Amino acid sequence: MTTNISDRLKSLGIDLPPPGPPAAAYVMAATTGNTVFLSGHIAKRDGKPWVGKLGVDMNTVTGKAAARSIAIDLISTLQSHLGSLDKVKRIVKVMGLVNSTSEYTEQHLVINGCSELLFEVFGDAGKHARSAFGVAQIPLGACVEIELIAEI
Repeated sequence: MTTNISDRLKSLGIDLPPPGPPAAAYVMAATTGNTVFLSGHIAKRDGKPWVGKLGVDMNTVTGKAAARSIAIDLISTLQSHLGSLDKVKRIVKVMGLVNSTSEYTEQHLVINGCSELLFEVFGDAGKHARSAFGVAQIPLGACVEIELIAEI
């Protein structure tokens, strides 16, 4: 790869926000061996939880934007934890939870907002395994929560 991750972020017009603190009794990132596990990050808008339920007061396009915003926060947490995003060898797995009605079936499209940005930022190293689930509720009423596993 000829460009580093910081350059790629700049070319995408992304300024990483400061990483957020945990909301309860856990850490935002934990490393064991060559694997980094990031805790679930909820969608935020204007620094506050992005509240909503897909299928009630949010549509897939808006949910996808929320998932993209989480990807930016996940990347920020990775950078803070590792010191450099260039240490990331691969994004291994993403798990997305979508606050949605039992009738809503486009959770996979919502989580694409995160996956697509990870591909853009990390290139082939951003291609990952993934799960996307619909859930009855997410902490603080957030519309989407995503966790990530990376190899370093």
